[in-house]
Amino acid sequence: MAEVHSPPLRFTGHASLRHRLVLSTLTGRSIRISQIRASSPTHPGLAEQEISFLRLLEAITNGSVIEISYTGTTLLYRPGLITGSVASSGSKGGLIRHEIPAGCTRGLSYFLIPICLLAPFSKAPINILFTGPGVTTSATFNGGDVSVDSVRTAILPLYAHFGISNHIELRIIKRASLAADGHGGGNGEVRFSFGHQVRLPKTIHLLNPGKIKRVRGVAYCIGVSGSNNARMIEAARGILNPLVGDSYIFSDVSSAPFSSHPKDKEAGGKRKTGIGFGLSLVAESSTGALYSADVPSPPQGGTLPEDIGRQCAYQLLETISLGGAVPPAAAPTVLTLMAMGSEDVGRVVLGRDVLATKEVIGLSRDLKLFGANGWGVRDAGGDSEGDVVVSVIGKGIGNVGRKMA
Repeated sequence: MAEVHSPPLRFTGHASLRHRLVLSTLTGRSIRISQIRASSPTHPGLAEQEISFLRLLEAITNGSVIEISYTGTTLLYRPGLITGSVASSGSKGGLIRHEIPAGCTRGLSYFLIPICLLAPFSKAPINILFTGPGVTTSATFNGGDVSVDSVRTAILPLYAHFGISNHIELRIIKRASLAADGHGGGNGEVRFSFGHQVRLPKTIHLLNPGKIKRVRGVAYCIGVSGSNNARMIEAARGILNPLVGDSYIFSDVSSAPFSSHPKDKEAGGKRKTGIGFGLSLVAESSTGALYSADVPSPPQGGTLPEDIGRQCAYQLLETISLGGAVPPAAAPTVLTLMAMGSEDVGRVVLGRDVLATKEVIGLSRDLKLFGANGWGVRDAGGDSEGDVVVSVIGKGIGNVGRKMA
């Protein structure tokens, strides 16, 4: 529940806006964010994807108050209780249908990753159907969002370490890539269900990254020849096979969705959108550590499938070389769950370059402002020499709705 009498925490700028909204919802602290793109002469204030995320946040909570200034450069958010997909203004029949507008420039993982963080602390299961012209299931170049495949295969499995593993499903109904102008060209469709709610996440100790034992992946084509998949797979396996014996890349060929833009409907024609191809790879170690890589075809085209396959394989090897038991894409999720867990010391091994990223450093500062404990950092020894061990003491905030029930 929101602390009505406490003054809101104040932030500036649009950086880390999603994660600050998530931390505000989990801790019940109100926040005020000002100077959101205030210096931009053409697009000041909140972007399309940020407004869409606020609407989604309002749909899965009860009692949240969102106030946006006339120019859109100031946001006041007072969080409510995370209710999930219970019967409310945002849910019909236990399903929230969220439409993403065409002006969205980010991939669907922009919405999925923070919602996954809120879902274990919900009062009821969360069921969301993402639709609309802005749904992009592939990875994106704007903001570096990972693909929906990487969320499903490399981020959601990490919740099992915290004792959260049942009734979780992320299903791609229709794939879509970015349009040529770099905006959501999608009309994709994704169903997300998260039905495992807990009082408190378990304390984890991920201290051994292990050795890579298998590589899995998905090569996808949307509205183009399926031979592109075979070319990407052959190029990627040419690099990975000498290093790991167990590798399998699944091929998914799908038709491109039709555009729902009003201009296309007025013209009486049906234009296909979200056309492209790409590759998503995930490496699993002997101790369950996961490392992912994503490379989509550029929206403007002009890149060979062989180049995409090789680039994705090299990107996966680079991610593994960073060290640690958690890759950069999943580090904020793991560290946030550790901070929200029981009042015990959890430990995780991270690569030095992963710990030094702007996202992780900013997360540590934000957690401190929201009342979480500071992190302990020391050098890791043994097989993880060169990495660091991050110790996090949980705040014991947990699931307020489950505690009330």
